[in-house]
Amino acid sequence: MANPQTIYLLIPLLCLGAAVGAGFLGSYIGRSNAHRVAIAGVGSAFLLSCWVAWDVFHGGYFNGPVYVWAISGGVRFEIGFLIDSLSAVMMVIVTFVSLMVHIYTIGYMADDPGYSRFFGYIALFTFAMLMLVMSNNFLQLFFGWEGVGLVSYLLIGFWYERESAIRANLKAFLVNRVGDFGFILGIAAVLVLFGTLDYAEVFQAAPSARDATFGGLGTDWHAITVICLLLFVGAMGKSAQVPLHVWLPDSMEGPTPISALIHAATMVTAGIFLVARMSPLYEMSVVASTSVLIVGALTALLMAFVAVVQTDIKRVVAYSTLSQLGYMTVALGVSAYSVAIFHLATHAFFKALLFLAAGSVIIAMHHEQDMRRMGGLRRLMPVTYLTCLIGSLALAGIPPFAGFFSKDAIIEAVHHSSMPGADFAYVAVLLGVVLTAFYSFRLVFMAFHGPSRVDAHTREHLHESPWVVTLPLILLAIPSVIAGFLLVGPVFDGSLLGDSVAAPSADGHSLSLNAAAMLSHAPLSIPFWLAILGIGLAWVFYSLRPDWPEAVANRLGGIHRLLLNKYGFDDFYQRVFADGSRALGNMFWMSIDRKVIDGWLVNGSAAIVDRSSSLFRRLQSGFVYHYAFAMIIGLVGLTSWLFFA
Repeated sequence: MANPQTIYLLIPLLCLGAAVGAGFLGSYIGRSNAHRVAIAGVGSAFLLSCWVAWDVFHGGYFNGPVYVWAISGGVRFEIGFLIDSLSAVMMVIVTFVSLMVHIYTIGYMADDPGYSRFFGYIALFTFAMLMLVMSNNFLQLFFGWEGVGLVSYLLIGFWYERESAIRANLKAFLVNRVGDFGFILGIAAVLVLFGTLDYAEVFQAAPSARDATFGGLGTDWHAITVICLLLFVGAMGKSAQVPLHVWLPDSMEGPTPISALIHAATMVTAGIFLVARMSPLYEMSVVASTSVLIVGALTALLMAFVAVVQTDIKRVVAYSTLSQLGYMTVALGVSAYSVAIFHLATHAFFKALLFLAAGSVIIAMHHEQDMRRMGGLRRLMPVTYLTCLIGSLALAGIPPFAGFFSKDAIIEAVHHSSMPGADFAYVAVLLGVVLTAFYSFRLVFMAFHGPSRVDAHTREHLHESPWVVTLPLILLAIPSVIAGFLLVGPVFDGSLLGDSVAAPSADGHSLSLNAAAMLSHAPLSIPFWLAILGIGLAWVFYSLRPDWPEAVANRLGGIHRLLLNKYGFDDFYQRVFADGSRALGNMFWMSIDRKVIDGWLVNGSAAIVDRSSSLFRRLQSGFVYHYAFAMIIGLVGLTSWLFFA
């Protein structure tokens, strides 16, 4: 076996090579070879990631530099890897989901003129995400962080001829810049406080800096709290937490494989990974952890309500992602870091499955995404229906599917937490269970059950998707069923993540759960019956009495409009920040640029030169008597000055 350090370096470089081969050389090697190169690179990275995970869980560990980028003021800026159980889990998840998306893309993007370019982008996305999760220092973390942001901008706006796609990718870029501003300030604060950007050195020095402060605004601020809050602002942007969540639903303008890649296991989970990786710092700040908890609870609840009223099949799943990210953030807030990563892992499988299943429906429906124009698809698309049903059961938290174990573990962790705000978070996540089950099966009943609402022309050509689309669905459905059962034991006995995340502080609560106990207890638990209630309500409203949803919407008109308007976040940002910045820019253009700079400085100086030159031009007349007169006047003046002086 090769040197492990070589393998660690090879994993992201395989994806980078795949991106270069498919993206830059795609027009030379052909479409089929482009996807072969991309899949070979990412597939090899997945196999090597599995080997790394096996090695790590048998005692392997690596933390060291690969390349020294610069040394300034005694601070080393390095490219380096930290290969522990947390990064190994993330590497396997990222490469597996990415591989499924690559295979799925062969069928979904078959007729797209940007076929090779698309494969180049998604392979480059995988490279950036691997660099992020494998990093052992804040410099490389920032490189991967900005890398996935850049490629997501390119992917969301992949169909650049659509104005809506350009608006969506610009929105994602700008909102993430807000988060990234806080993120880079947090990194700068780490450098100021600890004098290093290396994770291990920062975590080792953190206890001695527990009481350190930053001075500013006339007071002293707890340094660890400031760092954690600034880093969490970055996590809020990437993981789309309220109020920086508005970009994620609009990212649906990109092709469906991108929705699965961004929403399931990669970019949006970067913020969750960041807080888990920084858990030794968050354990030193109750204020920061409480902030994480409250933001996560608000996101989980508010976004679940919005998902209930969506009619676009992809946007239902998108708002579901926002809500589930809120659940993960809640777990981080109560120091249940292993549970948060547990839900991240199970969610990656069933959410990628749901997005790709939605894409399969969209292909069959000739790119129709409105669920009100679907119905009765289960007989025509049995594989898509079955896999979507599995994903929905996992999302709803029905045992023994994967989501049941991880979601119930989060609820239990919040229930036993003494963190400020835990009571509110507990109510929020319980309400979220009902709403999650409701909107999940609302999608199933509207798209696959009931009478067909498909137009006649589309119905004639409606059929199951090709194997390159259905195979990834089947492969993702398998872990959506069994992953929770297999992982719950290692999560709670500490063998899955080990020491890669901090143990809960004295205020936290360490859970001890296992699969058998959770399954036997499920019929007696509140979340189980809340999930059943949600599914039952969805069946009543969208199968038994399909006339009720419109009646309820009319009765609750104000609330319904509020949810359709997404609480007014988009309108507020548009009017205050977008329109406001344009108005401010116009004001500066009129008053500063045109009047001061152009009017006074540029044109004004030109006018002064013009007028003074006109005056001096009159003095240079060319007549001798004018010059003689000037000399006489000068002589009289000089004589007078000498006389009086």
